[in-house]
Amino acid sequence: MTDSPQDTPQDTPEDWAGRMAPGLDAFEVLARKAFDTLPDVFRDRIDGVPFVVADFPDDEMLADLGLESPFDLLGLFHGVGATALGDGPLTGELPNRIWLFRRPILDYWAEHEETLGAVITHVLIHEIGHHFGFSDADMDAIEAEAAGE
Repeated sequence: MTDSPQDTPQDTPEDWAGRMAPGLDAFEVLARKAFDTLPDVFRDRIDGVPFVVADFPDDEMLADLGLESPFDLLGLFHGVGATALGDGPLTGELPNRIWLFRRPILDYWAEHEETLGAVITHVLIHEIGHHFGFSDADMDAIEAEAAGE
């Protein structure tokens, strides 16, 4: 049996026994590190749009999207996308914001063969991509560049 890329000699069952899932503060640090790995041209264009880490989406977010379970939403771009802004911001609109939801992301991570950092990066790119109206192919290319592929 060969080790998966995630398995290293220091990752024994005993090592995992003492670990806890990252809290909101640690998760925000992971999200910031993921953001810092994105291509400069991508990061520069999103300058000023904050991202917020919360445990779960609120009931209004779920209702707006027609979702029943808070685990169905890993992240959300909330606001007016850059493609709809035209020459400037719309009046009466709340500022754009990107949400990352810790518990659904952790649940997804536990069920898949990806590192937590890769999952966070994927969600972040996807939500930023909504801001710019990027296609899935565009977001895949950005994700590959962030991963050094």
